Amino acid sequence: MRKRFAPSSQALRNTALAAPFHGSLDAAGFPPLNAWRTAKPILFDADWQGKSPDPRRQTEVRLLWTPEFLYLKFVARYRLITIFDDADSNGRRDKLWDRDVAEVFLQPDAAQPRRYKEFEVSPNGFWIDLEIINGSLQHIKSGLQRRVYIDEPKKTWIAELAIPMKTLAPHFDSASVWRVNFFRVDGPSEPRFYSSWQPTNTPQPNFHVPERFGFLRFEPMPVLKPRKKKKSKPQK
Repeated sequence: MRKRFAPSSQALRNTALAAPFHGSLDAAGFPPLNAWRTAKPILFDADWQGKSPDPRRQTEVRLLWTPEFLYLKFVARYRLITIFDDADSNGRRDKLWDRDVAEVFLQPDAAQPRRYKEFEVSPNGFWIDLEIINGSLQHIKSGLQRRVYIDEPKKTWIAELAIPMKTLAPHFDSASVWRVNFFRVDGPSEPRFYSSWQPTNTPQPNFHVPERFGFLRFEPMPVLKPRKKKKSKPQK
């Protein structure tokens, strides 16, 4: 029998896991609370160089997947919220990163290391979606859905995202390994708090360093066995 080796501590630190979701969505079209508990949390509170940790600005991320959608949930602690008060009628806001945001960068195709997608959401629900190709930003129409609310007593804001898989990978394969990184920008003015899951280690804050991204793996979808039909009792 082949021996199974546990992943190294480094692999655990730089690999995010998306748990499969196969239940019913809630009325707003998002996974219910108990489904998020099945996903392993990713936590970070240090800056883009892996320094200056601030637990009061910690970010938790969880991921769920179906063949149709990738779901993300950010739970973001904050000291002070800074937001834009204007956006397009659908909530889209250019240069959203100039205020408080949570971000995910996704690179499904490792063969194109300078091409990836960026999704951002703010504490008041504004959003932006972009594709980056060789450093150039392009606006996309991803079909992103989001739900955001603020828990003021706990100094936390929560954002849930639903990203159509067809936007990310036209032929999604759950056995594939993607590259990914998660970020926060927090604060009204410089020096702002630029935090990241995988440090980019640039001299100045810069999230666009795809070679520093971590990895994203999709946990297998469970095989649901069909229920056995009860045998009918013979009539007397």
